[in-house]
Amino acid sequence: MVADILVNGLVHSGVYAMLSLGFGLVFGVGRVLNLAHTAFYMIAAYGIFYLVQVGLAMPVATALTAVGVMAVGLAIYKVFIEPVREVEATVLITTLATAILLQEVAMAVFGSELRHVPPAFPGYTLIAGVRVGNQEMATLVLAGVCLAGVWLLLSHTRLGLAIRAAAQDREVANLMGINVNRVTAIVMALGFLLAALAGAAIAPLSPVEPQMWMHPLVIVLAAVVLGGLGSLKGSLIGAVILAFAEVVVVFLVPGGSYLRTAVALLIMVCVFLVRPEGLFGASIAEER
Repeated sequence: MVADILVNGLVHSGVYAMLSLGFGLVFGVGRVLNLAHTAFYMIAAYGIFYLVQVGLAMPVATALTAVGVMAVGLAIYKVFIEPVREVEATVLITTLATAILLQEVAMAVFGSELRHVPPAFPGYTLIAGVRVGNQEMATLVLAGVCLAGVWLLLSHTRLGLAIRAAAQDREVANLMGINVNRVTAIVMALGFLLAALAGAAIAPLSPVEPQMWMHPLVIVLAAVVLGGLGSLKGSLIGAVILAFAEVVVVFLVPGGSYLRTAVALLIMVCVFLVRPEGLFGASIAEER
């Protein structure tokens, strides 16, 4: 059971970390609380399901889905979100409406029944005497590559420097010659890409259905706030904490599948009682 908790905790940590990182980047640079973020994760899972059903290999399906999700996401951002970006309440309502719209579109096209994507890497591998599914390992590798890639982008490229400058102070970055609007669009595309890859990672491991975006949205919001709003490092650590909390509850508590979200949120509340700013809230000013 310990091995199952470890493997499942790592898999969920990877998926939640990708979602939280994308959400945190979009908020940090664009100042957009995108409540539709995990709806694109759901759309990506359906894209993988459809493309695999028509006979495409998983890598090809993943690449096409990622491009499609980024294109749709950027179109929605340009048309519906960017014109009202400065009005936070309107952004929240618009992004939530977008998420519900995407859910209804998925339901109209695919129906409400559960869909299943066959694993691209069937079977398992013994690691230190523990059976680990090959698909789970592929998910961990994908998450690790995505997180490492974003870190390299932010810390070792001129684009990353522009992103960090825009996140710290948009007006000063604009005065320094950085096209803040272009940087924001790039970060939005990166956020959609991470959501799409998270959807591709989870599709072979979990049933695909129209409401699958709701639970991850709660966890992502909790992880971002738990780690300290604006702290990418805090978002990742918050995602890992909540992922393992969920898995432990599911495996060890009777009826844990119904309590997992409540326990994750309870952990967040308990942390707030000690540190209202979140785990890394004190370093927000430095990271943003």
